[in-house]
Amino acid sequence: MPMDSQIIQRIVAESRKRQRPAGCHGYEHTERVMELCKRLGVQLKADMSVLLPAAILHDVSREEENHSEQGAAEAAKILEEVGYDTGEIPLICEAIRAHSFSRGERARTLEAMILSDADKLDAMGAVGIYRTALYSGEHMRPVEEFIEHFHEKLLTLKDLLYTDEARAMAEERHRYMLNYMEEFMRELRAEA
Repeated sequence: MPMDSQIIQRIVAESRKRQRPAGCHGYEHTERVMELCKRLGVQLKADMSVLLPAAILHDVSREEENHSEQGAAEAAKILEEVGYDTGEIPLICEAIRAHSFSRGERARTLEAMILSDADKLDAMGAVGIYRTALYSGEHMRPVEEFIEHFHEKLLTLKDLLYTDEARAMAEERHRYMLNYMEEFMRELRAEA
């Protein structure tokens, strides 16, 4: 289906209504994921009429316990309400369901792989450090938990990416995080 810009604008408006504007999982994260999906989607010749709505709606239920499953259900409602092609809604919802790091579901379509990769890329590098610091502040986490998050999640992400294009982008982001952690630990030990 050719994408109708007015329908896309309505999907964006619905996504914005359901998300905080800022924060580690705020709408600004969604915007970065959308841009990464556009870049990867063009390179990999993805179906943008599936990928773009999935990126816009991937975190509409972020505050729910199982946000990817709840988000897929909420996305289906939104897409039906705005008149999106009903044949593509299941593919969009599948991509949303498979994007979550914590859920661990394997992506089966190119669009789901790209969304998963874009979401993980936004958790890496300088932006990933920024988001982790925001999350730590939002949840009053001590410095030890901030450090644990790097080892439990952020430094594992490059090995979880599906596409060669995303893995190439991840190399520099991963290296940046390693350098940051080295300097951070030196400063914590008062060595720098």
